[in-house]
Amino acid sequence: MTVMDFFGCAFLAFGPPLAMFTFTVAAEPIRIIILIASAFFWLISLLLSSVLWYAVVPLQNHLAFGLIFSVLFQEAFRYLLYWVLRKAERGLDKVTTTHVADSRHVFAYVCGLGFGFMSGVFALVNVLADAVGPGTMGLRQGTEYFFIISAATTLCFILLHTFWGVVFFSALDRKNWGQVIWVVGSHLFVSCMTLLNVYQAYIATTLSAYVVLMITTALAFKVAGGRPQNVVQCFSRQ
Repeated sequence: MTVMDFFGCAFLAFGPPLAMFTFTVAAEPIRIIILIASAFFWLISLLLSSVLWYAVVPLQNHLAFGLIFSVLFQEAFRYLLYWVLRKAERGLDKVTTTHVADSRHVFAYVCGLGFGFMSGVFALVNVLADAVGPGTMGLRQGTEYFFIISAATTLCFILLHTFWGVVFFSALDRKNWGQVIWVVGSHLFVSCMTLLNVYQAYIATTLSAYVVLMITTALAFKVAGGRPQNVVQCFSRQ
């Protein structure tokens, strides 16, 4: 049973992102490089937030403190990654077959996916380690839904990071500060909502996260130039 929990949660959290990687990133070496670079940027943001948490001793017992600054560091490094990519566009044109300026939304998507992958790995790796056993949740304390809720939340954050990347990069290109505020604000909101998991308010945290995901997905689809006709064509037979 514990092994089934492990594989079920792992495939739920990382199955769709791995499919996205396989079909949209793996075929282009430059996209793989950018994805790895973006994952590295996320790691640096985690390192800095950990250093801050370790340095401010009186606030180490307050989880919200570390969470808020972690989100702010992530968004700061998302901006730094955007700045680096824009500076490197001329060089990237020499090593890729496509014109970078015409594929900015694609690279934004790849950067977001890299952020999401690394975020998901760090969020779920300890949970998956516990899922292997011995024992299961929900016998004397806790809830039997802990693992599946953790996996569903991780999947949500991976997808959110992916679409936040698209919206954030496009907003900076167009100087649309409202969309920048949406990315940072929704990231803070969804992250802070997870604090309610201490009280096992899983319905509130999960539903709110997926509502934000749907809104962000629609916004990313719009800023990338998508139209309703494109969705219809994807599901229509040729």
